[in-house]
Amino acid sequence: MRAILFGGGLSLLISLLGTRYAIRFFTRQGFGQPIRDDGPTTHHVKRGTPTMGGAVIVLATVIGYLAAKLITGQAPTASAMLLLFLLVGLGGVGFLDDFLKVSRQHNLGLRSRAKMIGQTVVAVVFGFLALSPALEDERGWTPASHHLSFIRDYERFTLPTIVAILLIWVIVTGASNAVNLTDGLDGLATGASILVFAAYTLVNIWQNSQSCALEAGPKCYEVRDPLDLAVVAAALTGACFGFLWWNASPAQIMMGDTGSLALGGAMAGFAIMTRTELLLLVIGGLFVVITLSVMIQVSVFKVSRASGLFRSIFKVQPGYRVFRMTPLHHHFEMLGWEQVTIVIRFWIVTGLAVATGLGLFYAEWVAGVG
Repeated sequence: MRAILFGGGLSLLISLLGTRYAIRFFTRQGFGQPIRDDGPTTHHVKRGTPTMGGAVIVLATVIGYLAAKLITGQAPTASAMLLLFLLVGLGGVGFLDDFLKVSRQHNLGLRSRAKMIGQTVVAVVFGFLALSPALEDERGWTPASHHLSFIRDYERFTLPTIVAILLIWVIVTGASNAVNLTDGLDGLATGASILVFAAYTLVNIWQNSQSCALEAGPKCYEVRDPLDLAVVAAALTGACFGFLWWNASPAQIMMGDTGSLALGGAMAGFAIMTRTELLLLVIGGLFVVITLSVMIQVSVFKVSRASGLFRSIFKVQPGYRVFRMTPLHHHFEMLGWEQVTIVIRFWIVTGLAVATGLGLFYAEWVAGVG
């Protein structure tokens, strides 16, 4: 437990101080954020705001975790190192995308195909290692499993390794892109991520206290290294808190794809290694809704242009848009909501989603032992 406190506290301090330095450094280097010309006009004042601040979150998390392990005299575990690999790997893909944007001073960085290739390489390597027998502990547990999970594995169906890796790829790329879509208003993605990582800190602490490695029972958890995963979750929570101090409206720095891809990948990693893959859809409900808003907008727009039958049934014009603009937070901007109002209300939605997810997680355990 001391490592959790050290990891969270050190990451908070490093991020709080490091972000201030990053603002000065990126400003001197001219690493300002390009703004979409077709986006809300209120965002044009943000042009030139330093970006790639997510690098501070990633570094603060890694340093905070490793320092906490050094202070407590504990060795890093395979699960934690794999999660950090996912964080750093996807952060690296995002950093390359951000760097191309600021160097070209254009909102287009990596092409979508190149970005997806980078995400795929990181996700597949993570999945292969997480399922590898080489990383089994003395109980034969690997960091990830060959089962789909909600609050624990569905043992009835065992997925072939290639299918399990494909599932991991879907979760990792889906979560990282979802956070990337959410990162559109000052402090929105950062604040929502804090709540999700705090939830996984609690989930991992509880799984450790009820681990099958300590006492076998009908509702114990077969999760490898849950306490060390809690250290990483606490470090991420602290790092995001420190960054939010400078990222809150009006933001003095943006996390960029460096941060959003890394944070989304970390959420996916926690879901996979805590055996709560489908529960992430509840805990990360805000990210799911925002992603669905984009999918609905694009799908309806294309179908309404291509299908006369669709237009006649729903009485819409070609190129119909369900929302005024997506992702969803931009729709509310176009309705005249203040950015701060949108961010706070979306944080509230995230808090409700997290509370619901944790409630389901605990209720499942209570129902099983009652």
